[in-house]
Amino acid sequence: MRDSLLKIRISHEGNTALGPGKIELLLMIEQHGSISAAAKQMQMSYRRAWELVDVMNRCFDQVVVLSSTGGTHGGGAQVTEFGKSLIGAYQQILKKSAEASADELDLITRHLRKA
Repeated sequence: MRDSLLKIRISHEGNTALGPGKIELLLMIEQHGSISAAAKQMQMSYRRAWELVDVMNRCFDQVVVLSSTGGTHGGGAQVTEFGKSLIGAYQQILKKSAEASADELDLITRHLRKA
């Protein structure tokens, strides 16, 4: 549960290239095959979800999410292989960070006020 205490963001040129919300969005897109469905699942607007995807696609030198517009055959979105590798790398960063800082996190959490 310690990793949920850590919020790691990867910044690039004034933007957050990756962070917990973007990773969750990628996982939802992967699960639902749609930016719209992912946004709905996360209780955010389609516009906001699209903006987050756009930032990721602009920050990296490879496409993170491919999307196709709707129509008679419907649209959709998919997380690219590169996007999937970013999810895995980010999850490993969280895991390793939590392990490396376990003692310090224990100290800090022991002294947090109870609600």
